[in-house]
Amino acid sequence: MTFTLLRKIVAIASLSMFSTLASAQNWPTKPVRIVLQFPPGGSTDVVARILAQSMTTALGQPVVVENKPGADGAIAAEYVMRSDPDGYTFFLASNTPMMQVPLLRKKPPYDPVKNFTPISMVGRYVYVLVANPNVPAKNAKELLEFASKNPGKLNYGSYSGVTQLMHTKLTKEAKIDTNLIPYKGEGPTINDMLGGHVQFTFATPTSTLSHISAEKLRAMAVLLPKRSALLPDVPTAAEAGIPTLEAGTWAALFGPANMPAELATKMSEAINAAMARPDVRDRIAKQGFDLGGSTPKELGSFVQDQLKAWAQAFADAGLKPE
Repeated sequence: MTFTLLRKIVAIASLSMFSTLASAQNWPTKPVRIVLQFPPGGSTDVVARILAQSMTTALGQPVVVENKPGADGAIAAEYVMRSDPDGYTFFLASNTPMMQVPLLRKKPPYDPVKNFTPISMVGRYVYVLVANPNVPAKNAKELLEFASKNPGKLNYGSYSGVTQLMHTKLTKEAKIDTNLIPYKGEGPTINDMLGGHVQFTFATPTSTLSHISAEKLRAMAVLLPKRSALLPDVPTAAEAGIPTLEAGTWAALFGPANMPAELATKMSEAINAAMARPDVRDRIAKQGFDLGGSTPKELGSFVQDQLKAWAQAFADAGLKPE
């Protein structure tokens, strides 16, 4: 390699680095997109739009939400994965596309670690252990004791991978025998609980709060590290003495791979500042969603830990890649 060619290569590399740094320093200069795996109207969509509205004001550029549902979130994930890592396209993902898709497909379409840049945790979905009041149990301990003394008598409503995994974990660790009744959604599950066809399940506050207030359902525990502001009198799973699911349900923000660290940090700081606003927290709390941010580094470590936890949870449930 000649000295002249070497100088040209160094000059081009320096120019590219300077351009990247300048872009990061001036960011944002145009609208920022947050892509979702869910259709409009759901709790995640509402959370994203509340945060986007706050970030728009703070950043001085529109932060818009784009819905790209389908394929367990893989459509949205692949769209963001193929986008330029310039700080203008992000993926607000749940654990489904970032855990289930990579772990339960023989040929995963992406790697959640290699193909994305971690930005920030956004929070956790709240799940509540609820039971029909006709079950002679006032709390989780009494529910498990009743199930132990009456094998096969209680029906458990399951409508998602998480509720299925929780049933497997609960029956295994508590050594109880209950019937798992599959449903296509949370709504039908709750309707059958109210009708007495199933006796207990894990559900979100969105579908259960009004029934809990009317004493048509009994709340026994929340699957959170701390108590939910929506149900302050309901103990956590740890406080209630029941098995919990380390592979919990969460949402986090990711960018495409190879995003400059300065851009990732700026976006992380922007969304964490939005989550810290009291008005934002109050509005989102009503969606049954527990806000909680992080640094990019913390999210990266969290994803690594969650991959191990979900892999173990799937193995315990007998679920294998297809």
